[in-house]
Amino acid sequence: MPRFLRPLLSGTTYTRLLHLWVPMLAVGVWLLVVPSVPWVPALLLAPLGLVPAVRRGEGVQARLLLTPGEPDPGICETPAAAWRDRLRTVLWLELRMLLGGAIAFASVWLPVTCFALARCAWAGTSPGVPLLDRLPPHPAWALLAPLPLLALYGVVVGLGALLTAAARRLLGPSAAERLAALEERTEHLLERTRIARELHDSIGHALTVAVVQAGAARAAGDPEFTDRALAAVEETGRAALEDLERVLGVLRESERPVGARPTLADAGRLLESARTSGAEVDAEVTGTVEAVPGPVSREGYRILQEALTNVLRHAGAVPVRVRVTVADGRLVLEVRNPLPGAVPGPGRGSGLRGIRERAALLGGTARTGPDEGDWQVRAELPAC
Repeated sequence: MPRFLRPLLSGTTYTRLLHLWVPMLAVGVWLLVVPSVPWVPALLLAPLGLVPAVRRGEGVQARLLLTPGEPDPGICETPAAAWRDRLRTVLWLELRMLLGGAIAFASVWLPVTCFALARCAWAGTSPGVPLLDRLPPHPAWALLAPLPLLALYGVVVGLGALLTAAARRLLGPSAAERLAALEERTEHLLERTRIARELHDSIGHALTVAVVQAGAARAAGDPEFTDRALAAVEETGRAALEDLERVLGVLRESERPVGARPTLADAGRLLESARTSGAEVDAEVTGTVEAVPGPVSREGYRILQEALTNVLRHAGAVPVRVRVTVADGRLVLEVRNPLPGAVPGPGRGSGLRGIRERAALLGGTARTGPDEGDWQVRAELPAC
């Protein structure tokens, strides 16, 4: 089918025509009651457009009738929050009435003109239409009879497209709304990144502990040690399942609160898990960990978890020194262990990168890499 005729089969063409006709219904009722003052409906639109809720109603209509099926047509469905948005709504209402009047006029007079030309050609009588009354009857007018219908087709499609463009311009998001939407999207992306780090740290730690414990139990050949290893795997697995269920709950329900996440007050289970995996953990806590703000304490827990996971994964059952210090409005986390045989370069691995990202988001710093013959993970976070 030629591209010119495609709008005839498009439902959007007819929904846009309906949208253009809707304001004319109210105007038609007014003209029937008070035909002497036809300009009053246009005057009443000004105070009506200043009502914040009107913008929401017009936005809903425009999305349903002007852009049906489009996922993001660029038309808002929110009340007007600023005077600039209210004035844009007033301008939209006036323009909608103006274009509605144009489509009403064309929808009536162009078909009448077509009928008049055909009557003049076939019946041999005068058209009886203003501006055509003086035309002499002649069969040649039959050739011009389709032109008014083509003009009507062009007016319907053209005014529909024009009204849709105006809706995106006048009912679209303001600069403040675009900024708010951008901030919301940024928060969403940050939340996805945080969830990815949560899964990496929690599940990665659980799997690392399970692998280390299973290997140690098989090598030891001691039933008592095997029982302790299996108990540690079970406890770590349960904790990982709780974290996984919480994260999946956040993904399933966007309005669901994040819920209780572990903090540094729960760091004892991390240290015990590392000990049961064979590592000799020397832990020292200085200051009041409970006084650390919640976000900092939660991120600190994840940094400590990732640091211990890296020890078990890359160094195995080696002595580990953990220092947690809260003083002078700062939280300092330091994990040191002897360097393994193969030393990863600084900045490699998503776990180490995640540690630095967590610290940076809180306005702190983190350093990972060799230091005086040890592998060191040191993070300094604001704790006030």
